[in-house]
Amino acid sequence: MTTDVTTAAEAPGPAADVTTAAGPTTAATATAGTTGTAGDAVARPGEPGYDAATAVFNLAAPPRPAAAVIVRTVEDVRAAIRLADVEGLSLRVHTTGHSAPAARPMRDALLIRTEMDGAVEVDPVRRVARIPAGTRWGVVAKAAAPYGLAVAHGSSPTVGVVGYLLGGGLSFYGRKVGLAANGVRAVDLVTADGELRRVDLSSDPDLFWALRGGGGGFGVVTAVEVKLFPAAQVVTGTTCWPAAHAPALLRAWRRWTLDAPPEATTSVRVLNLPDIPDVPPMLSAGPILCVDGAVLAETDDDVAAARRYADELLGPLRAVAEPVLDTWQLTEPVNLLDTHMDPSDPVAVIGDHMLLGDLGDDGIDALLRVVGEGSGSPLISAGLRQLGGAYARSHPQGGALDRLDAPYAYSGGGVPDLTGTAEAITRHIATVREALAPWDTGWTTPTFVESHAQPQRHLSDARIAAADLVRHRVDPAGRFRDDIMPGATRLV
Repeated sequence: MTTDVTTAAEAPGPAADVTTAAGPTTAATATAGTTGTAGDAVARPGEPGYDAATAVFNLAAPPRPAAAVIVRTVEDVRAAIRLADVEGLSLRVHTTGHSAPAARPMRDALLIRTEMDGAVEVDPVRRVARIPAGTRWGVVAKAAAPYGLAVAHGSSPTVGVVGYLLGGGLSFYGRKVGLAANGVRAVDLVTADGELRRVDLSSDPDLFWALRGGGGGFGVVTAVEVKLFPAAQVVTGTTCWPAAHAPALLRAWRRWTLDAPPEATTSVRVLNLPDIPDVPPMLSAGPILCVDGAVLAETDDDVAAARRYADELLGPLRAVAEPVLDTWQLTEPVNLLDTHMDPSDPVAVIGDHMLLGDLGDDGIDALLRVVGEGSGSPLISAGLRQLGGAYARSHPQGGALDRLDAPYAYSGGGVPDLTGTAEAITRHIATVREALAPWDTGWTTPTFVESHAQPQRHLSDARIAAADLVRHRVDPAGRFRDDIMPGATRLV
């Protein structure tokens, strides 16, 4: 990852396309992630409402705070902050809990679940979407689609917008548009003093810089505004082969990534899928290797090039062996939400993540020895996300995290009692980490971190110090201190 130093005081000034306080002038609306007209009552363990407020997508680490509440308005947020102050509780924030294991323990905390009222507002002229906190990415993508616009969403439609965005955000558009955090244009934030702040490059450049990748702990985000970009169509899909062909396939994929066009962003995974009704038989007959991703065509004139780029990737791979599944096609951008085949229902996952340097043949062999055919791996998924392109470039108006200086992101995980015991999965995660140690950059990206205890680093020491200065200014008593990502603060 980047080792250059940009302090909050050095953040660039405002640009002409920054959303103003007046908000969108021409808007289309779409239903937000949930509905509601009033904040729920604060609940303690065993009381009605506690389970709903603490529900998480990753069931491997269910939170157990002292109290929890679902907030739907700014006044609900203020009331929650006041209550925590009276009871001496720290403040924590979440929405969907896809990264629940990455959160610190919450024993003496009030957990605030944001499900803010309102709708996604799309301004097709300025290409900006205003999104209430609690909204999921599937809703945003569908709201932008009628205007030929897209957003740098994650691979799952059920992931919450705010945590993903402010943690950097890796999308299948990323090699073209960069980290999703670079597209944030404004943040509505309730700080520890109960003040609602509209934060952008004009109003508070230091706080705006720190919010985007600074590690959290600044307050409760109630809405964000994010830049949209043209997307006429995409070539997207998933192609899978028996894992016996993985060595040749992975080598061919890696060679292609070295000179791949920025319009294309892909991933490769070894999957060990269980024999259950939701999994097609050809995918559960043994370990398989899958290549998925997307090639963006911003305009109709770009479609021919997008098809060609996809063929340059897939042609050599299909020549290695006949796929058991092959779904790549030209389609509407909104269908990209289905490409990665992420689970739609909550599931327990124990996983790990690293940013890796160029693997070469030796690195590919090392990876396949521990996750490929015959490895005995209990991981349900283990693979690489292609980086480079715009991911590697600093953004002139970027935040604390605005680039990733590594060619690949590794992630892998298993499901206890489905692919192995929790102990076996944990041991094998350590085995994989040891095997990949020669290529481990020592850096991580926040939205891929799977455990608060795993080695992680996404900011330089200078950027951590700059973010801490901003945190101390907006939260001098440290009410949100425990909400900061491990490794992203020097405050104790």
